[in-house]
Amino acid sequence: MAERWTPRSDPPARRRTREPDAILRVRDLHVYYGQSHAVQGVNLTLEQGVLSVVGRNGMGKTTLCKAIMGLVHSARGSIRFNKDELRGLTPSQVANLGVGYVPQGRRLWPSLTVHEHLRLCERGGKRAAWSIERIYDSFPRLAERRNNGGGQLSGGEQQMLAIGRALLGNPHLLIMDEPTEGLAPVIVAQVEEMLLTLGEEEDIAVLVIEQNIGVATAISEKVAIMVNGRINRVMDAIQLAADRELQQRLLGVGRHGHEDVPLPEEDDEEFEETEERPRRASRRRRRVSAGPKVYKSNLQTPTRWSMPASLAEIMLASGISADAGADEVPEGLRASASAITQISGGEILVVGTLDTKGPELRFIRDQISRAGLRTRLVDLSTSGKPSGADVPPNQVAAYHRRGPGGVFSGDRGESIREMAVAFEAWIRQQPGIAGIISAGGSGGTALVTPGMRRLPIGIPKVMISTVASGNVGQYVGPSDIMMMYSVTDVQGLNRISREVLSNGASAVIGMVRSRRDSGRAGEPTDDLPAVGLTMFGVTTRAVQQIAAGLEDQFDCLVFHATGVGGRSMENLVDSGMLAGVIDVTTTEVCDMMFGGVFPATEDRFGAIIRTRLPYVGSCGALDMVNFGPLDTVPERYRGRKFYQHNPQVTLMRTTAEENDRMGRWIGERLNQMEGPVRFFLPEGGVSALDAPGQPFHDPEADRALFSALEQTVRQSSKRQLIRLPNNINDPEYCEAIVSVFLTLLGRRVDRRRTRKARNAAV
Repeated sequence: MAERWTPRSDPPARRRTREPDAILRVRDLHVYYGQSHAVQGVNLTLEQGVLSVVGRNGMGKTTLCKAIMGLVHSARGSIRFNKDELRGLTPSQVANLGVGYVPQGRRLWPSLTVHEHLRLCERGGKRAAWSIERIYDSFPRLAERRNNGGGQLSGGEQQMLAIGRALLGNPHLLIMDEPTEGLAPVIVAQVEEMLLTLGEEEDIAVLVIEQNIGVATAISEKVAIMVNGRINRVMDAIQLAADRELQQRLLGVGRHGHEDVPLPEEDDEEFEETEERPRRASRRRRRVSAGPKVYKSNLQTPTRWSMPASLAEIMLASGISADAGADEVPEGLRASASAITQISGGEILVVGTLDTKGPELRFIRDQISRAGLRTRLVDLSTSGKPSGADVPPNQVAAYHRRGPGGVFSGDRGESIREMAVAFEAWIRQQPGIAGIISAGGSGGTALVTPGMRRLPIGIPKVMISTVASGNVGQYVGPSDIMMMYSVTDVQGLNRISREVLSNGASAVIGMVRSRRDSGRAGEPTDDLPAVGLTMFGVTTRAVQQIAAGLEDQFDCLVFHATGVGGRSMENLVDSGMLAGVIDVTTTEVCDMMFGGVFPATEDRFGAIIRTRLPYVGSCGALDMVNFGPLDTVPERYRGRKFYQHNPQVTLMRTTAEENDRMGRWIGERLNQMEGPVRFFLPEGGVSALDAPGQPFHDPEADRALFSALEQTVRQSSKRQLIRLPNNINDPEYCEAIVSVFLTLLGRRVDRRRTRKARNAAV
């Protein structure tokens, strides 16, 4: 049975065990590449000093670094640096907060000298802890090579420069991805010494991603082991260095021919204890002597400039077919799988099929470029013709779950459908998109708009289309795509098409500039977290009262429960833009199940299931199915109870049998939610029309709905049904929802505020 909710005084403050202060705290972090779940609920804490993260290739270590730095999008979770939340920030914003990054592969400019590299990165003025002079003092070899280009340096010198470049940002946290990869042993020893110095003598914490067990255990007290996208365990470095079986089982390393790894004679002097550093030297000797000799199995690991390849892509590059053989891929699309281009941020995407709309798309690109904004030309052609785009078709197709072979099947219709799927997966992984524009006919519109819908609300989206003068609901969906009618066909440049394409380009230019100039292109300027609410005409009073009770602590976003409204709210949930949901009005389920005109999709509640967002729901307007004018009601419903809301909208009362079906369907969806869930059952009626004395008042039908929910929902401490004797619009009911929602989110319940909202409703 659902619990009976009774108002109570403010609960005493919960006693929480306060976690110790930490410079970096990662909680439940998830990152996807297309369909691949690369980072799976990582929890990691770095309080101070040096923490090593070790693991085999492909375990998600580099992706973890990129997620912290904002270089890849994380689906959910938290990344806190000191007291700042990093998730959702751009790489430049993360760096400005005091996080330095030494990427795998160093990534230097070959044409710039050592000194030019350092001058580009110097910040903080004369009082900064790290200056160019100090970098030269710490790395004398760089001083000697100050006028040499980045491409003229050895691997060790490049690593010194990459580290020096990061230190000039004067970070409080330094993230280093494979700092000893490919270095000679003498240089590895220097890097070890420098990391120890930073962790022990400087006000810098260091997170090191390393495959070399000897290095990892030498530089840190604790080592985190990453397996299949998760932190398997965090253990003492000494224990890991001595546990050969664990190394073999989790990391795949072993010994070759001898059990002990003695230090070379020339290292004895290097590790000799001195008065200046007795503790550090003894610790290093102890760990290195206990550690195994490591042999790397993959010397060509990905860099931050490359996309982690799908299995299908790797097989294709190796000449092995996953689903479609390499011979089936058109010749013009057989490009190197390593030549993957990622959007670097702040660019407007010009997207379409260059094989048929090339002149038009390039015209749009040139208009935007002349306005001083950066563009990326993305080609979604499936014909196999060579592409001169910034992002050619094979790079987008690589994001398909079956790789390029899943897109280029030889069947034009199937290829277009699958390219749309690949483009959706591709665009979700591109950070910092400033806007997107496309032009095409019905096929091009259907190809591009699903990817547009994947972008967060607010990013400018312009679709110039031959079908924009008709019903565009299937293309726009729950997003904010601006559809512009092309007037003439999108086929060649003429006096009309130039005018229309120029206007479309000007529209996206203006929107991007407006967002940038107003500061809306970055993080939301409103400090209040956003919460989504669903409303219908018959639940308006309830939503108004709930919003009034929350407005001091939340930015309340109200969505009209017309099918598209619910999808729009869940789109924001998937985008990570909402802190919670108060789903007062679930009426879209009625129309989905019984043929109404405002239906939900089968994925209703899906975003809540995927994100585990705090959820408070109710049975709002589950007493009605929506139809158009009375003469449009299906014949099978003749003789039912109807209410004409207006000449264009006819409402049909649901029966006890229909309510039983809805209750069981909703209950099964609630069972799939793993976050905190509270679902309210208003015994006094689920809408304004279901109140006593109103046309749809039917206690028997409501009881069937509530009973089905109680029989279906598996209640627990996280998932609860709450019965109240009130109508859904009653002040007491709304006050209870506000109180429960605030409690779920750990917020203070302001009784004065809820009373004020209640009095306003009365």
